[in-house]
Amino acid sequence: MLLVGLVVVLAGFVGAVSVAHLPSYGPTTATVTWATLISLVAVGFIVKVRVRIRSTNHDIAWTETAIVIGLAVAPVPVVVLATGIGIAISATLTGSSPIKRAFGIGKNMLVATAAGLVLHAFEWPSANSDLVETGIPVATAYFAAVLLDELVTLPVISMATRTSLRTLFREDWGLRISAALARLVVIVSTVLLINIDIRLLLAVPPLMLSLHLLYSARIRSRTEQQVWQRLAQTTDALNVVELGDVLTNAVTRAAELFSADEVEVELRDADRVVRGGAEGVSYDGPADESTTVEGAVVPVRLEGHDKAVDVGVLRLRFRGPVKLSEREHYTLYTFASALCTAIRNAQAYAELARVAQAHAHDATHDALTGLANRRHLLDAGNEQLHQRHADGVTALVLIDLNHFKEVNDTLGHAAGDQMLTAVAERLRTAARGDDLVARLGGDEFAVLLRALPAPAVAAHRAETLLTALHEPFDVEGMRISVEASGGIAVAPATGGMVELLRRADVAMYQAKRAGQRIASYAPARDTADLGRLALGGELPRAVADHEFTVNFQPIVDLGTGEVIAAETLARWRHPVHGMIDPLRFLEAVERSGLLPAFAEAILDEALIAAVTWRDAGFDVPVAVNVSPRSLLDARFAGSVLTRLRAHDLPADRLVLELTETLTLSQLDVVDQVLTRLRDSGVRLALDDFGTGYSSLSLLSRIPLHELKIDRSFVTAMESSTEAAAIIRSTLDLGRSLDLAVVAEGIEQEAQRRALWELGCTAGQGHLFARPLPAGTLLAALQRGAGGRAGSLATALHDTGAVVRLPQGRRQGGRGRNLPA
Repeated sequence: MLLVGLVVVLAGFVGAVSVAHLPSYGPTTATVTWATLISLVAVGFIVKVRVRIRSTNHDIAWTETAIVIGLAVAPVPVVVLATGIGIAISATLTGSSPIKRAFGIGKNMLVATAAGLVLHAFEWPSANSDLVETGIPVATAYFAAVLLDELVTLPVISMATRTSLRTLFREDWGLRISAALARLVVIVSTVLLINIDIRLLLAVPPLMLSLHLLYSARIRSRTEQQVWQRLAQTTDALNVVELGDVLTNAVTRAAELFSADEVEVELRDADRVVRGGAEGVSYDGPADESTTVEGAVVPVRLEGHDKAVDVGVLRLRFRGPVKLSEREHYTLYTFASALCTAIRNAQAYAELARVAQAHAHDATHDALTGLANRRHLLDAGNEQLHQRHADGVTALVLIDLNHFKEVNDTLGHAAGDQMLTAVAERLRTAARGDDLVARLGGDEFAVLLRALPAPAVAAHRAETLLTALHEPFDVEGMRISVEASGGIAVAPATGGMVELLRRADVAMYQAKRAGQRIASYAPARDTADLGRLALGGELPRAVADHEFTVNFQPIVDLGTGEVIAAETLARWRHPVHGMIDPLRFLEAVERSGLLPAFAEAILDEALIAAVTWRDAGFDVPVAVNVSPRSLLDARFAGSVLTRLRAHDLPADRLVLELTETLTLSQLDVVDQVLTRLRDSGVRLALDDFGTGYSSLSLLSRIPLHELKIDRSFVTAMESSTEAAAIIRSTLDLGRSLDLAVVAEGIEQEAQRRALWELGCTAGQGHLFARPLPAGTLLAALQRGAGGRAGSLATALHDTGAVVRLPQGRRQGGRGRNLPA
């Protein structure tokens, strides 16, 4: 208002000066001059291009053109006053508001004054009417008029619409400059025509109309192009997954896209309203909060193309009356549809995230008590142990409820669950903020104590936890006292969380046996193999660092000395203890949960070796020992077959050696795994045959291809008739069942010949080779024995000799010879 008032005051002063300096005309000349000038200005003001910025319409007119043409033929005071009168008449006819009318009159009178002063400075009119003498003064006057118009108009628009002055100045500046140049051409041409012949002035209106129509078309085309570009950018900004970001982008971008004073998005189901403008969000909350922007409201439903889903409503608010064009309505509906889709996608993503979070919580928490479960305890504990040097001492308290089974048996499981829930709540209350309370299962609880200042503090904290259980519990209308035993263990240097849990368990049972309420872990009373347990704690690192390697012991044809297979033997190349025998770490691997990864690593090494030998010309199958625990995993067979395919190795080039156990034949899942492997072509062997109690029952259950005679029988066969009888019986059994038989532990030539004479055709042992790396074994195969590549011992008979075999010695069918 102050700026408009200043313009009006200055225009009043200019008008007064113009009245004082009016020239004298005759009646006819005065009438024609004034009528012509007023009409020219009025028409120039009425013929315009309208642009809406928020609730205000702004017009781009030909007023400056009319003013400069008028100045070329009439004195400055006359043009200034005629401009004011012409604008006043036009503004009244078009129904402009009083403030716009006053500003338009004042601004254009000042523009006429500025242009007139420029022409006066050039001593206009010039006696010469050539292009240069005419064009330079007129062009300078016109640009002075345009510059003053911009300097006065843009600040008013910026303040009225709360739009950045820089933004307004940059808006369509290229188009404005081209329009100004076109109008300059019209002005100069008109002035030249007037100087030549006043009648040529009749050609000016058609020229101005043509230019106006061209300019209007360009304005519309440019506006539509910008609108679609902004619409594309705006809809792209809605492609985010967080609902808050979608709503924020919708409010801010829509305010810019539709030049609105405020944009509001209301979500029906969520009872949520987000309001704001181009500057950002001003309100985000319940729908009952009213807006501060009063004026026109343009609402549109947020619904899909099929109109079946209605997520809310979008409202554009303006501080004054606004009527959107047909193009703006279409743009608004397109934006609303895109916003509806974005909101639905964000809501779907939020629901998926909630479900995933719930599943993640359920996977790490006990369903009954809401405490952390064993998995969560192990994960959090291992993470804590990695940073324990910085956070202080870590300890674990294991708590077991005594005689809890009596509560279940007497009052029922519902009462037992009620008591467990109450115990969990008391432990949660007694624990500190940094402690992690977990239920391990049944009536066993654990509390991970973190950042203790000293190990001795763990005993005090454990006493506090058990004291919290001292008061009786109200269960099923009865007051029941709970007795509990606790074990305390401080985190060891090695072994991780698994070892810490084991030690706390040992301490708890020490407390039970001693009749105490709490006991701390005492290494002297731990009967476990501490060295093996320490190695168990290093297993994850060993698997990750590929410290496990494999050697191969060849299996040879006892008659020819040729290598017909190779058994894979795992070794741990420990960075401190050197090479570790599998007997020291296999049990720990099975108990650690790393068995699948370990088994897959060993199998890969074996298959890689077999492929290497095959590429070198030696098609030697590999035998790999399988843990019974692996056979309990229904995915084991698929993993084996996948690796065979990955290494492009036929299934019959792999022999899986099974360890004899009592439970092996009692589980259906084991039968399914072994049947799938055998049906796929993988060969199965029973290792250490004859040393267990279920050898014969296993033969009737498992689809075997091969039996392996334990080394203890081979070692004792010369001195023990029983051992020799077992070997002979095993060979007879193999021939009867069509199974190949391999003797282990052959260390002497006499043992080889004795086994050969008994009808055993294959064996392995130090007589032929100790376990070798894959490359070393390949070199031995290439070197051969007696000049025969692929053999590791001389043949027991010459090539082509006729050998008398025992009755039924030749093996056929599924077990005939080993795969070669």
